[in-house]
Amino acid sequence: MAEQAGLNPKIAVLHYHGADESEEQVELLGSTIHIRHIGCDGDLDKMAAHIEALDGQVTAVALDGIAKKLRLGKARVEHPAAAPLFEIAQQTPVVDGSGVRAAMERWAVRLADEAQPGIWSRKQVLMAPGLNHDGLAMALNQYTEEMRYADPVVYFALPPVPGVGTAETLTRVAEPTLNQLRAYPFRRLFPQAGTAAQPRSPKLFEWADVIAGDMGGIRRYSPPQLKRKVIVTESATEEDVVDLRERGASAIVTTMPPLGHELAHLGAAVFEAILVALRADTQAELTENTYLNLMARMEWKPGIKYLQPEEAGINKFAFVIHPLSPRFIYNHPRFRWARFFPDRLVERVAAHMPPMYGSRITGIESPTTGQKVEGYLLYIGGTPRELMRRDPAFVYRRLIRASRMAERYGARLMGLGAFTSVVGDAGITVAQKADIAITSGNSLTVAATLETAKQAVVKMGNSLDDAHQGKVMVIGATGSIGSVCCRLLAQAVPNIVLVAPRPEKLIALKQTIESETPNAKVTLSTTADDYVGDCDLIVTTTTALNTRIIDITKCKPGAVICDIARPPDITEEEAALRPDVLVIESGEILLPGQPNFGMDIGLPPGVAYACLAETALLALDGRFEDYTLGRNIEIERVKEIYRLYKKHGLELSGIRSHDHFLTDEDLAKKRALADELRNDPAKLADVQRQAAAQLPVKGGRSKAKRGKGNSTTLIASVGAAVLAGIAALFFWRKK
Repeated sequence: MAEQAGLNPKIAVLHYHGADESEEQVELLGSTIHIRHIGCDGDLDKMAAHIEALDGQVTAVALDGIAKKLRLGKARVEHPAAAPLFEIAQQTPVVDGSGVRAAMERWAVRLADEAQPGIWSRKQVLMAPGLNHDGLAMALNQYTEEMRYADPVVYFALPPVPGVGTAETLTRVAEPTLNQLRAYPFRRLFPQAGTAAQPRSPKLFEWADVIAGDMGGIRRYSPPQLKRKVIVTESATEEDVVDLRERGASAIVTTMPPLGHELAHLGAAVFEAILVALRADTQAELTENTYLNLMARMEWKPGIKYLQPEEAGINKFAFVIHPLSPRFIYNHPRFRWARFFPDRLVERVAAHMPPMYGSRITGIESPTTGQKVEGYLLYIGGTPRELMRRDPAFVYRRLIRASRMAERYGARLMGLGAFTSVVGDAGITVAQKADIAITSGNSLTVAATLETAKQAVVKMGNSLDDAHQGKVMVIGATGSIGSVCCRLLAQAVPNIVLVAPRPEKLIALKQTIESETPNAKVTLSTTADDYVGDCDLIVTTTTALNTRIIDITKCKPGAVICDIARPPDITEEEAALRPDVLVIESGEILLPGQPNFGMDIGLPPGVAYACLAETALLALDGRFEDYTLGRNIEIERVKEIYRLYKKHGLELSGIRSHDHFLTDEDLAKKRALADELRNDPAKLADVQRQAAAQLPVKGGRSKAKRGKGNSTTLIASVGAAVLAGIAALFFWRKK
């Protein structure tokens, strides 16, 4: 007579593969279960003999490496060689794991996502194979639409041609496939690790981000390199872990409970037998429903093990960049050929290109917490002119698509760079439609700008050394960055000029500033010209293109112009007309650790624009939330990001002007010249007069440029067709 379940449970596991015998004990739900492992060396007759001998001697028998029924999609077929084995025992239940596998797989996938958010999101998943893993396929399919089945490759050595292996094809071919597989021996249905007699195509495996299925089949048929792949399987031995680590796999996830081990080492058949032994009602039918209440009492996490130490515990982010002019497009190695076409044509075609992978950012590490982060630079093709002239929905679609790319790479936060952060509602719509957090980076941009401006003012020794004697101006005052700059500057320098084109917004901003800072003296203007000569610090935050925002020739000696705009409002040629005026960029940030951007972003090694630095900083602090969005930046957010900036050891990289760092010697020369002009009004007037005479026409184009733009309609049309065709071919091949 069989042992009574729950009192002294003892189960036997008959392994179709292998010949060894061993015993072990595991703990589950407060009970100790004794497990005897018996190898059957691929002999079904031997397995049948063991079942007969064990009947009535153990609480349950688990058959590992075989299956009574084969499942693929919704199709079900009984295996003729296995079915008789389940009729031999008269007292002891015999199970193969089918009663718990699907439920445990679905549960494990959910728990893994809770433990490691984003681990499955938008991933390209390969079921290798999908046979008897319908629960796993169903669960993973909730996180991605990109799923393929390797069953045709694994079982029939078919090439991975388009259409074969897709979910759509599966529904049509599942039943005839199973009718053929039911004639296969179990050594072919559930193969063990080793060398395949007939090599399989590696293409599907290389395509996948996640490879899910049977460990033996994955190890047998996968290519030698599995770099950055996540492997999902029922259980894993130490030998499996070593092999996958050597192949470069990123992580392994086991779907059965890891009873006493870091990873589950017992498969679904053993786990079902354990639940049979623990059930209260020994007469209950052996179905999934019978086990659910026992499973619900369990508190467990699926085994997740990172196989490459350098990849463990890394927070990931993404950042979107775009070309500031056609020159940036031509600089890209893939698009150098585009320089032979008219600039406007290139701009317009590039704007339609889908988001592209740029590079991987590595080496960023907090000196305070030791947290490491990894980033991904993503391109969209629109220049500022193209982004601003089009309907915001045009840009939103590309940013939302970029966010989905970022998810696939494992990013939980995406930053919007340059003009992508000001189009439309400044990130709000993108955040609503993206499944990861979004930030414009403008909070740290404000903080870094003001910190840089403060240092520059001190270096130049102008009137702002005494805050009550100086005057500041903010151009683009009602914009998202400009408005919060105004409010913070007014608290430090009460005499402030606000410049923006819309009077009604200026009035509202003035009222806000005066309510927050009652002693502030706020002056409003729709143009900068009338007040620029009185200001010691000018912050320009516009999104204007080919328009002169400020006449530098009118500035007072030693004035500091902090030009946040991209492209910049003050050109290098204009700045050269007044060498006594300091034109600086918004503060660039030196990131902690040993950052490597994987490409030239136009800054020195390790230095990032503030908007990129904010995205990395939030990832360093584990703040995966929508942070800076919309046109009303919260002052408290600016102060908070500055605290995080200090906490994680970020620093200003120095004072830059038109892509060049200024040394203390450079700044000292400017200050000396400014002091000279302050003390000699006549010489100042002469300098201003000469500078005005040399001031270039803003937005003008040379004859050569006009000639290029005035190509005939025929040439432009042919060029557009050729360029669009080449671009389409390039992206089709990439996809």
